[in-house]
Amino acid sequence: MSSSDKYKQQIMEDLADGNVESLGGQSSSSSGQYDNFDDFAQRSSRDERRNIFSQMLHPSKISHEQMEPELKQAINKIKPNERDDVAREFFKQLKERGLSDRQLEKQLHLSTHNPKRMKADDVGKLASFAYHSHPDIFQEVMADQPALMKFLSNPMVGAIMGAVASKWMGKHH
Repeated sequence: MSSSDKYKQQIMEDLADGNVESLGGQSSSSSGQYDNFDDFAQRSSRDERRNIFSQMLHPSKISHEQMEPELKQAINKIKPNERDDVAREFFKQLKERGLSDRQLEKQLHLSTHNPKRMKADDVGKLASFAYHSHPDIFQEVMADQPALMKFLSNPMVGAIMGAVASKWMGKHH
């Protein structure tokens, strides 16, 4: 059994047992209790989302090869105005690292550098680039634009989200 399979199996066992203490060390009483992901996205603080996403969303935990198709699928499912916001935030954060929107347009073969005109595929390329090359920026954007997270379906992401959701809801068995 590979270490990835063991990791997935351990997550599933922890979920089945209600063991959620290993996910960041916070008790459920110190973080808010949420009814669902949308409730979490609306009521949680940006810092709370950033802390949780920084634990979950990193190439060392979920490979680029696993995350890329998930990002493309998720970006296709979000509303166009949310997609614009995600693209705009990626460009803003990457610009702070010295990467201009025009430079990224050429480097990533985007159809445009204008977030309002970008297709889902363009935003997917931008998100994938950030995840792979600048995971901290990816985590920041997800903390600012959490709508994208609820559309990820990768089993590993799902297991981690389930464990975190269990923690949020305080479901200790």
